[in-house]
Amino acid sequence: MKAAIYSRVFEQAQKDDIQIFFDELEKQKITPVIFQHFFDQIRDVIRLPENAATFSLSEHLTRDTEFIISLGGDGTLLDTVTLVREKNISIMGINFGRLGFLAGIGKEEITEAVQAIARRGYIIDKRTMIHLDADLPLFGNVPYGLNEFAVHKRDTAAMIKIHTYLNGEFLNTYWADGLIVATPTGSTGYSLSCGGPVVFPDSGSFVITPVAPHNLNVRPLIVPDDNVISFEVESRSENIICSLDSRREIVGKNVSLAVRKESFTINLLRLGENSFLQTLQNKLTWGLDKRN
Repeated sequence: MKAAIYSRVFEQAQKDDIQIFFDELEKQKITPVIFQHFFDQIRDVIRLPENAATFSLSEHLTRDTEFIISLGGDGTLLDTVTLVREKNISIMGINFGRLGFLAGIGKEEITEAVQAIARRGYIIDKRTMIHLDADLPLFGNVPYGLNEFAVHKRDTAAMIKIHTYLNGEFLNTYWADGLIVATPTGSTGYSLSCGGPVVFPDSGSFVITPVAPHNLNVRPLIVPDDNVISFEVESRSENIICSLDSRREIVGKNVSLAVRKESFTINLLRLGENSFLQTLQNKLTWGLDKRN
């Protein structure tokens, strides 16, 4: 069994947990294929299995790589999505960050998580993604995101006008600092912080959430994910910002943009007891009111 390992950065405080992780991989006879940048940081401080290999690009992940394990927070896991692409490699996130909605397995569960992979004692959540189409090349060969697409004004520029259409039919013009289209997975991220609703992962929908709208009657909207959502932007500045998850590009305001559901899904692995409701309770402290 082969598993790719991805992390952005190694911190000395993580040394003991990282060592436990690689020791358990070796014990379970799982061959690690380590992201080169991370490997360079740990090879002199962590005892690695003798059969450990490395990779640098998505193209280096071969068909016999069954899993990719993300060591970090949600941002780190979003990076792994750009490596997996349509390869159907399942992703497990072990949380070394803060909140950890996506990387939902705690450091204290490292041994259990590796053992679950070895015996295939996990649950696969298939998550839909969002795909961006534009009239110029954006985001290279990874024009999709797991959480959201957003369009923003630049820095201190005045608010922008975002004319928005569903399947070509006019929906609304948003006078705002920006507009977010979130997947159900992304509903607990940036969209939530802008007042958007929490949506269950299997709901088959997108959430359209304005950022600081100037109209009091404009609220987040849930639409079926079989819609194509397109935009025309007006701005006093010559450029606007487009983002997919944690990636962003500065583009001209006259760009044509549209988003739709991606044709493939991403497999997120979780341990059996970690349901979406439990994640809400643990991460947002729902149900912990002392009056309960």
